[in-house]
Amino acid sequence: MTEGQTDGTPTDGTESHDPDFPEAFLSFMRQGWSDTALPVTPRPETPNYAKRRAALSAAFPGETLVIPTGTEKVRANDTDYPFRPGSDFAYLTGDHDADSVLVLRPNGSGHDATLYMRPRSSRETDEFFRSRNGELWVGRRHTLGEKSTELGLPTADLTGLEATLADLAPGRTRVLRGFDAQVDAAVRPYDGPRTEGQPARDRELAIAISEMKLVKDEWEIGQLQEAIDATVRGFEDVARILPADRAVSERLLEGVFALRARHDGNDVGYSSIVGAGEHATILHWVHNHGATRPGDLLLMDMGVEGRNLYTADVTRVLPVSGRFTALQRQVYDIVYASQQAGIEAIRPGVKFKDVHLTCMRVLAEGLSELGLLPVSVDEAMDEKSTVYRRWTLHGFGHMLGIDVHDCSNARKETYRDGALGEGYVLTVEPGLYFQPEDELVPAELRGVGIRIEDDVLVTATGAVNLSAGLPRTSDEVETWLAEQREAGPRLPS
Repeated sequence: MTEGQTDGTPTDGTESHDPDFPEAFLSFMRQGWSDTALPVTPRPETPNYAKRRAALSAAFPGETLVIPTGTEKVRANDTDYPFRPGSDFAYLTGDHDADSVLVLRPNGSGHDATLYMRPRSSRETDEFFRSRNGELWVGRRHTLGEKSTELGLPTADLTGLEATLADLAPGRTRVLRGFDAQVDAAVRPYDGPRTEGQPARDRELAIAISEMKLVKDEWEIGQLQEAIDATVRGFEDVARILPADRAVSERLLEGVFALRARHDGNDVGYSSIVGAGEHATILHWVHNHGATRPGDLLLMDMGVEGRNLYTADVTRVLPVSGRFTALQRQVYDIVYASQQAGIEAIRPGVKFKDVHLTCMRVLAEGLSELGLLPVSVDEAMDEKSTVYRRWTLHGFGHMLGIDVHDCSNARKETYRDGALGEGYVLTVEPGLYFQPEDELVPAELRGVGIRIEDDVLVTATGAVNLSAGLPRTSDEVETWLAEQREAGPRLPS
């Protein structure tokens, strides 16, 4: 909870179960502290953030823009989830601290940017040792000057934000809403048209930032590659401890990958999907309370989020025993052919939905070969039918970047109905899923789920698979799994 809330939490940042300290202790704690500056230097990527702010400024001349990062979220009682900054805020500032707010105010020729933040605990009050935000509890925060030096961005104390927001005219202000309830309440929405439940003016701000994120610059591509390379190492870690002849829990495999993510990056980019056997047919299986079985397949959809929050998103399917059965291989090869066709179709100017149709036709043809389609491939592909989707459900992929589903506020005509451009990064992840209860498929297919997912950069001439460090063909997967098992377990170093 943030300070000043009236939910039973004391407004000084202490908790209701904190003791009432005697004055002698308080007086003693206020003495004898040195003041050491953090050794901060300008971060080399700050020019990238400045360029993004300049582009956003140009899109909204003469208007004030308010972009909050969000607040900590309660997990249980007085414990919070680990804070992860708002993606749009981080994209524009590089700042990772909770409660901060970026304000861009027009200056006649552009905008003046100010980062409102919670500075380090002052020794002039007891906050530094009594408050849940105090640095003896959560660590040293930056001073305003330190943060400004690091990010190349003017800063101001968060306590001054309320007065700043109160001075803004609704008709000339846009707010990225839904991240900070206090900011939302402080800036009255403009009484105009509404889009998707929020003021259209504010929605236009969210759209603009999303569409800026479609094209990745060289630094962003490097960040994604680092996250993907760490993800490759995480998959290797899992394969090295996956036994061929006995069961292990899905959560053990999830935990091994999570160790790599925390060591080499910030965290996992999303809840890891580790689906053994029939759990592989559940698209967003995150309970991970099952276990592997020799002879079954293991689907793992996992990605490392790097330290600057760019995330990988990769899926591989492994035969637990080390070799695919003939039927497993047949289905796997259909999915691989679909993915390969999609990757080969990618280049600037190709429509997103045409890549989708390319992947889906190969899946439909494979389903026909398996004898499952009740109609011809052409009939199944007709938009008035799409019966093939009973066994695939989802599209071919999505944009990837500082969010695993990046650019989600982009307009349909720019994203889903738009054309790909150089610098786009997207996943290609076709899959086939035969549910255990599906009586329209042979018994030997029920409970088989296969998805292959890679992270692809659109280049001037085609596409580059950034996650090519992991094998994709069925033969390559078997060879790679044997090599990892032979290499044996390792700790991140």
